[in-house]
Amino acid sequence: MRRYDLDWLRVFVFGLLIFYHVGMFFVPWGWHIKNNVEYTSIRIPMLFVNQWRLPILFLISGMGTFYALNKRTPIQFSTERIKRLFLPLVVGMLLVVPPQVYIERIANSQFRGSYFDFWPAQSFIGVYPEGNLSWHHLWFLPYLLLFSLALVPVFVSLKKNPGGRFITWVKALISRKTGLFWFLLPLYLMESLLEPFFNITHALIGDWFAIANYSTLFFYGFLLMTVQDNFWNTVTKNRRFYLYCGLIGFTLYLGLIMSFEDSILVHFTEALLKVFNLWSWILVLFGYAATYWNRPSRALTYCNEAVYPFYILHQTITIIAGYFIMDLSWGFLPKFLYLVIATFGGSWVIYEFGIRRWKWLRPLFGLKLKKAFTFSKEIKSVPQGK
Repeated sequence: MRRYDLDWLRVFVFGLLIFYHVGMFFVPWGWHIKNNVEYTSIRIPMLFVNQWRLPILFLISGMGTFYALNKRTPIQFSTERIKRLFLPLVVGMLLVVPPQVYIERIANSQFRGSYFDFWPAQSFIGVYPEGNLSWHHLWFLPYLLLFSLALVPVFVSLKKNPGGRFITWVKALISRKTGLFWFLLPLYLMESLLEPFFNITHALIGDWFAIANYSTLFFYGFLLMTVQDNFWNTVTKNRRFYLYCGLIGFTLYLGLIMSFEDSILVHFTEALLKVFNLWSWILVLFGYAATYWNRPSRALTYCNEAVYPFYILHQTITIIAGYFIMDLSWGFLPKFLYLVIATFGGSWVIYEFGIRRWKWLRPLFGLKLKKAFTFSKEIKSVPQGK
């Protein structure tokens, strides 16, 4: 049975990613290009979103893997993952990411000349940040591909033994309101003991904390779908409790990092509050989505297909649009709205009138190779949500 709430959550989180990357243009954190005025006041909402946006994406990806393996053999699944992850990554690195690097270089006076002076002659020389070859925001794809291929034997074993001792134990554990918090233990150990020695680089090679952390979350997603009835019953029944946990967790976490200098005690406390906070909000989102979003709709049919091309395209459009306003005297709100509209609008135009309608373009952006239909024709076969 299809979980429409997972489709909605996927669309929601990737949509939120666009707002987050627009925010990175303004917040005083490192990013590819920056506005001429930085706004410290938006750090708190940015920090709030940053806590759980990537963890829930890897969880949802693990859940999707459960469904994919239901319809495919391990070989078929691995082949499909390579087509839908590696091919868009290559296309992205060749065509989508280079404009971002070019804008960054000319904004920082590191290159002079037109884009076609830069691409392809200069765009593939050296590895970013020293060089120009990069996957930038598409780093999610090689990590997901690695986890998908490496964990196939584990997933096949779990699917073959749904009544095994481990699955039986997990079912009993998560049937209790607080049982899901036991999943925090590996996350806490990695956050407290591994993260200080391996900063997240998104370079894959040597990015040991990110690999360990994100692969664990990916595995959690598959595992929770293996015991899905127990999981969904628990999160829907206790969603308000998890909401209180999230509010308390983020408040304490924010108070700690704003009030105390770093020390060994503060580090271990911060790590605990961080994983408690992010896990609580993940449970909140799953609980409320399962309650209110688990139904088909015409909009979901369209958005669920569009979300992957939007993810591939969006940051390039944001950076190009941002370059033309970065030194203007506009205030925060006009610039923010301009970037949001430009990013969503530009992504939609390219998707709707290019990627979606041109059969040969679809697999290059992770879509199934099928005849593309107009929006009005395609949704006629989809039941209207109640």
